[in-house]
Amino acid sequence: MASLLRATTWGLCPWRGYCSKGTQGALSEGFVAALKAVVGPPQVSMAAAVREQHGQDESMHRCQPPDAVVWPQNVDQVCRLAALCYCQGVPIIPFGTGTGLEGGVCAVQGGVCINLTHMDRIVELNPEDFSVVVEPGVTRKALNTHLRDSGLWFPVDPGADASLCGMAATGASGTNAVRYGTMRENVLNLEVVLPDGRLLHTAGPGRHFRPRPWARRPSARGLGTHLPYVSPGSRKSAAGYNLTGLFVGSEGTLGLITATTLRLHPAPEATVAATCAFPSVQAAVDSTVHILQAAVPVARIEFLDDVMMDACNRHNKLNYSVAPTLFLEFHGSEQALAEQLRRAEEITQHNGAFHFFWAKEAEERSRLWTVRHNAWYAVLALRPGCKGYSTDVCVPISRLPEILVQTKEDLKASGLTGAIVGHVGDGNFHCILLVDPEDPEELHRVEAFAQQLGRQALALHGTCTGEHGIGLGKRQLLQEEVGAVGVETMRQLKAMLDPRGLMNPGKVL
Repeated sequence: MASLLRATTWGLCPWRGYCSKGTQGALSEGFVAALKAVVGPPQVSMAAAVREQHGQDESMHRCQPPDAVVWPQNVDQVCRLAALCYCQGVPIIPFGTGTGLEGGVCAVQGGVCINLTHMDRIVELNPEDFSVVVEPGVTRKALNTHLRDSGLWFPVDPGADASLCGMAATGASGTNAVRYGTMRENVLNLEVVLPDGRLLHTAGPGRHFRPRPWARRPSARGLGTHLPYVSPGSRKSAAGYNLTGLFVGSEGTLGLITATTLRLHPAPEATVAATCAFPSVQAAVDSTVHILQAAVPVARIEFLDDVMMDACNRHNKLNYSVAPTLFLEFHGSEQALAEQLRRAEEITQHNGAFHFFWAKEAEERSRLWTVRHNAWYAVLALRPGCKGYSTDVCVPISRLPEILVQTKEDLKASGLTGAIVGHVGDGNFHCILLVDPEDPEELHRVEAFAQQLGRQALALHGTCTGEHGIGLGKRQLLQEEVGAVGVETMRQLKAMLDPRGLMNPGKVL
């Protein structure tokens, strides 16, 4: 064990005899002892239940557990663990909260799962620069609770209370993306442990450069602003390649994100939410397009079809109209909100909206968005014991009515149990399909439906994944989307950073 630990320090790799792995198998006693020497014996587990918990996420992909789970307490331990695994040829699987939907934590070749949740510090808050540095154990809700009295907030909201570093790793998005952008626009810098244990700061140590210079831009008709305010002193950089952008969305295949610097936004002066039902999917989606074309600066605009609304009613014991429905939210000054609400109500009523309900109080808004955020679990409750699979296509907003109406018809014709929900303000929607994991025929039909929908989105110049990532299930669609040269370029980048192919193998490529 002593020679093994020295190897990680000196950069030597005497891996023979320390790990009896092959493609997948038991870790040697010496290797496990070396893991314990880095993080302490209580922070290493090989218990079957623990390994199974870390070998699956919220997706329908079957559990593939790692051979061991470790909990580092700081970045130095992560560097030493990565170097140890790298020298031994042992796969490394990063783990946050396990809320992913693409099998990103499945240990397809076994290996060591590095659970980063014990690293849960908010390292540095810079209110004047609208930025904060957080470790992987900090979740979205925990950060916003910490920011409550600062006048700032972090708006990227994928629904689940996910790890912020995990959200960076998957390029997450969510309900607020139509106004505030995705993780790609809101990550300023990353601290990344590379596969061999070296430490990288993608924008340079301690720097809070913005990925692009957002500015305040007046919208039409005095309805507020499309883009959020950024302090006049915020900096930009044109120095070298955009390494931050390379690692955002890399899904743990290039390194372990041990800290992320995030862009914060001023908390809105006033907020109003609303729901309205429609006679058809077409009417609801047309309203979305018309609201955006009218330059109404909506903060959230979510679509739920009739099946989803029925599931939400059952799950939450509510009585919303069982019809295609939009959930909306507006941010701004009291004066600006009045005009935004007037225009939105005018547009939706022109498209046949009914049962319009405004939620102005914080408690009412929270109830409304809790319904939306629990949509996944509401659908799962329609067939207890089944697993869920969520598609994730995103198309140009002009093509959204076409694909959403067609998808609704295809879903009815498929005989599958499923519902549609989506962040339609940016052209992204999900079919949440239920499948019996013990029924191969149904599993095949779900996979075929998802592949067909992905190809329909590509044909409309969209993407097969707006926010969930590629993971295990969309690798073929990625090739069709970016082409042979695009995939080969990605492979070359992967080979340069991870020549032994140990970081989260089997994902993306």
